[in-house]
Amino acid sequence: MAHLRSRRRLALAVPVALSLTASLGFLPGAAAAAPLTTATSASAAPADGTELAYVVNTKTDRHTIESVKRAIARADGTVVVTYDKIGVIVVHSADPDFGKRLRAVRGVQSAGATRTAPLTAAGTTDEGAAQYLTKAQAAKVAARSTASGEEPLEADQWDLRAIGADKAAKINPGSRSVTVAVIDTGVDDTHPDLAPNFSAAQSANCVGGKADTSYGAWRPANADHYHGTHVAGEIAAARNGIGVAGVAPNVKVAGIRVADPVSELFYPESVVCAFVFAADHGVEVTNNSYYVDPWLYNCMDDPDQRAIVDAVNRAQLYAQHKGTLNLASAGNSNDDLDSHALVDDSSPDDSTAVPRTVDPHECFDVPTQLPGVVTVSSTGVTSTKAYYSSYGDGVIDIAAPGGDKYRIPDTPSKNGRILSTMPNNQYAFLQGTSMASPHAAGVAALLKSAHPSATPARLQALLKAQADNPGCPTDPYDGDGDGVVDATCVGGKRVNGFYGFGIVNALRAVK
Repeated sequence: MAHLRSRRRLALAVPVALSLTASLGFLPGAAAAAPLTTATSASAAPADGTELAYVVNTKTDRHTIESVKRAIARADGTVVVTYDKIGVIVVHSADPDFGKRLRAVRGVQSAGATRTAPLTAAGTTDEGAAQYLTKAQAAKVAARSTASGEEPLEADQWDLRAIGADKAAKINPGSRSVTVAVIDTGVDDTHPDLAPNFSAAQSANCVGGKADTSYGAWRPANADHYHGTHVAGEIAAARNGIGVAGVAPNVKVAGIRVADPVSELFYPESVVCAFVFAADHGVEVTNNSYYVDPWLYNCMDDPDQRAIVDAVNRAQLYAQHKGTLNLASAGNSNDDLDSHALVDDSSPDDSTAVPRTVDPHECFDVPTQLPGVVTVSSTGVTSTKAYYSSYGDGVIDIAAPGGDKYRIPDTPSKNGRILSTMPNNQYAFLQGTSMASPHAAGVAALLKSAHPSATPARLQALLKAQADNPGCPTDPYDGDGDGVVDATCVGGKRVNGFYGFGIVNALRAVK
């Protein structure tokens, strides 16, 4: 399965943002500085004549872009799409030296392969397999839910009560003028809990880097690509007397599919397309429960990985400048993102992984560590860090319920994971920072509903201001109860590495 945010994801702190900006000159037109970093990785290009995809990042003036496109043709490259406003060109080429040749072209600021395997071969963050709700279980849950006047399956949604979303819905369920785009594996908009709030006009298929807006293109390739549908339900499942409820049950939700239909991987060119599409179609909030494949961490001293960071960052900054707040999951590796040495043994994930040690201050998890992106860690029913959730002082911005199988709630199903929508009108439990980020995105949508003129920076400040911070645990943290200390929380009651500024609070957001 792709790298969905049930695997790993982290937020970015100001020092990281500054180092990113300084090292890349992220804003289009800025000059690129010398590479940073200590961790290196293998070059991407194949030598057998098979095609790879590339991103070529240039200055944004028309003359430079046209000149670079001519150079691409001379270098045996084929332009797939050009994003003139951010200076990103998506290219296919079978020349193993294409990236090197383009980096020598006047006006090119960075260029590199976005994968290490041929195009004929296609990440999220959920932890473990989905646990589908059976008819018998659903009947048991519905009995308790009906008695309390809730949605039929809401008695199993401990997560809504944990952040006051059930009470918030009675005050302000969200505005129809606010849309959250789920950049993911696709969304099954035919699900009865999603259909009332789905925005087809703001949905697309961005696989390959060019938006396809034909009807239904945003849907998952098959029922096994359920991640995006689950995420969408957590955000905006309607309170319509069917199934579950979302954190913001009256806002609109869109689906922008970026997962390859075969491998389910999230390649950079697809994510670039998604951020630009969301921005150009008036989306207020995006949820990003994944990391960009094929590298878990993109190191700035590698020209291919540097180009990936540059391209995706240009796109997400463009979205911010157009008024879109971007949220991302922190990841499921229980990594300390503020450490100076992490082992990455999964990259590249589209060919043969080569274990390496990276410094997350110089090798970046994309998009979660990009400037201005809200990084979200995960909690369980007891409002403590989930055992799998990555963390890091100065990296995590906020926390939200993402589920924890070791923390059992007093619910009909006794399941500490998150219940939400699945393709083909089904429901299932999942856990991961993939599930935490959409809870925060839902609260962000409620804040945008209450403060329609708020900028992304203001929304991020409001998210942090309304959060409840439990502070670092007083006892050593043993997430799975095996007697071994699993992580160390650094920071104080106001801000710390486990929860950032705190756990989101939907009720406080609407008040």
